[in-house]
Amino acid sequence: MKTNITYITAIGFHVAIGIIIFLMEPLAKLYFFAALCYFGYRIVNTSNKDKTYEILKACAYFVGAEVLLRTTRGAISYEAAKYLVILFVIVGMFYKGISGRGYPYFMYLIFLVPSIFVASTTLSFDANFRTNIAFVLSGPVCLGLAALFCYGKRISFSQLSNILYFMVLPIIAHTVYIYFYTPNLKDVLSSVASNRAAAGGWGANQVSAILGLGMFIMAIRLFTKSPTLNLKILNAAILGLISFRAITTLSRGGVLTAVLAILVFLFYYYRHASSKKRNEVLTVFLLFCLSLAMTWMVSISQTSGLVSLRYANKDHLGREKADLSTGRLELFEHELEGFVSSPFLGIGSSRAKDQRIQLEGQGVTSHSEFSRTLAEHGLFGVFILLILIFKPFDARFKNRRNYYFYAFLAFWFLTINHMSMRLAMPAFMYALALLHITNEKRPVHRKQIKPSRA
Repeated sequence: MKTNITYITAIGFHVAIGIIIFLMEPLAKLYFFAALCYFGYRIVNTSNKDKTYEILKACAYFVGAEVLLRTTRGAISYEAAKYLVILFVIVGMFYKGISGRGYPYFMYLIFLVPSIFVASTTLSFDANFRTNIAFVLSGPVCLGLAALFCYGKRISFSQLSNILYFMVLPIIAHTVYIYFYTPNLKDVLSSVASNRAAAGGWGANQVSAILGLGMFIMAIRLFTKSPTLNLKILNAAILGLISFRAITTLSRGGVLTAVLAILVFLFYYYRHASSKKRNEVLTVFLLFCLSLAMTWMVSISQTSGLVSLRYANKDHLGREKADLSTGRLELFEHELEGFVSSPFLGIGSSRAKDQRIQLEGQGVTSHSEFSRTLAEHGLFGVFILLILIFKPFDARFKNRRNYYFYAFLAFWFLTINHMSMRLAMPAFMYALALLHITNEKRPVHRKQIKPSRA
């Protein structure tokens, strides 16, 4: 009961944070520094055996808060969340070291370096070298260091659940902020294009992605951390509220990623469940479907049908659109051409965007990390992708009961193929898949033997 009260209190506190930041946006900076001080204190003062757990909670919180902090200009820099994840895991390496079996991720980081030297000769004169390199490589470096730290680290299922819980709390605050920012969607929606105003005043792609993460985590909590009917209803309601604002950004990537990752999670969770637990899973699945179905119908109603047209790939007049990928396929093909033209060393970090500025007058950022990696890193990019795809399965072979593994990898893979690595989130989700998850040890109660009286 105490745990449930704490959970509800934390949700209420973050609802209040969302409202306060909407009413007084400059307080977002206070929120950022307060969170930084809180987690910094926890990391420094916790016992050595709990360092990994505290560091992962800190990373998770700032991953969840990243888009809210960008929206409200609350962080000290645009890439603050990535830099903080990097800082926290480096601190973790200092205290806890790294697994020798994670050495491929060290090689992965080394393979990123040549593209910097290539970029120094290929980027146009007008390009800001430091800014462009930092923007493109901050995500991959964040992934490499987080993976290096997490590989083989042992945490329990309960601790992992709490890490995800700390990730979703700022997303709840962000969702509340968006509801207050655009209370009436019909005032801002007039086409099926992704809508910045409906996303709370920030890029709909990023907002959809982070709210999709909130959908994913709340769905997991609905199935794994809802022991009572009241908690099931509460978590289903939060899932529906987050889903509604994710869907109505009209940016499909984050929503589709969330739904597919949830289905992957449920498949493996059901496989690992006992026969008694499977009946409960099926019952909760009905509640899950009901929550999403109601959310979908409300979304259609509140957008005057634009949502259904968007997901059917039609324009606002109901006509079929020619390009399902909204320009992403053309970017993908252009970057593959870059790989073919420079297959050994690649065209250099950030050069793909720089080329588009020179040719078209606008620098559209890549949406696929795979094609960008091949184009900008060449043969080293091939090695990078091979490490990222195949190395996690080494961890999987040693931890087969981890039913989160494929869901986390699916979330990472789907995210980087619709929005590249603009956020710290895909890097951190990938790293979580490399953890060694253990069952909680049940306390052993030994009967005390009374001394016999002589």
